[in-house]
Amino acid sequence: MTGQSIVLAADVPFPPSVEDFYLPSIYPWGQHDLWFTKITVLVWVAVAAIIVFFLMSYRKPQLVPTKKQWLAESIYGFVRNNIAVDMIGPQGVRFAPYLTTLFMFILVNNFFGILPLVQLSPMSHIAFPAVLAAISYVMFIWVGVKKHGIGYFIHAVKPNAPIGILPLLIPIEIFSNFLVRPFSLAVRLFANMFAGHMLLLVFTLGGFAMINANALLAPISLLSWALTIALTFLEFMVICLQAYVFTVLTASYVQGSLADEH
Repeated sequence: MTGQSIVLAADVPFPPSVEDFYLPSIYPWGQHDLWFTKITVLVWVAVAAIIVFFLMSYRKPQLVPTKKQWLAESIYGFVRNNIAVDMIGPQGVRFAPYLTTLFMFILVNNFFGILPLVQLSPMSHIAFPAVLAAISYVMFIWVGVKKHGIGYFIHAVKPNAPIGILPLLIPIEIFSNFLVRPFSLAVRLFANMFAGHMLLLVFTLGGFAMINANALLAPISLLSWALTIALTFLEFMVICLQAYVFTVLTASYVQGSLADEH
């Protein structure tokens, strides 16, 4: 290690703190408390891209669809038929717009994690998966109350089981339905995107670290970068899968709220 490297390493605070997980503000005057960060910009870009894409695709709908119209209809049709209707039933059609929006929002934001020069998904920050989970949580409770009235809460926690074991099962159902569901929705998406981001970062920077440390390690650094490329393709699959899983679980919770029996 060179003297310059030692000096640079000495400038890095150690051990890292929780504050290191908060990106610095990119506000023109650098005011950190305004929280205008790279993640904020990416979320706005994702929302704008989705809105513009669907507006442009359906601006002049045709009987023989254009490529953009076909793609937009395919995305909506996939979510409506393979998630909303399959999970909820015929009533699922009315939830298809929300589920499609949810699916596309997560998918586009996840895709930023492997986009060159961006390589950061807002979903790797727990705040965004938590908000999406909270929205889905409120929605399936609202749907249940609208369908069953205030009796929904009894319906949701009282399983069809012998009365003797209800004192054991009811607390488990309360914990599972009203605490675990939103927590697991948020953490599953966050953990997968955060872990993928860290893996790509480790293998990419690891290659540079090995070259800078010793010229003899250059072949290993090439292997590290090759693994980065392979992991990028794997991460693309995870990106699509996590958007699908989050949407499917939301639809399944709505289906449970609409069901006549527990």
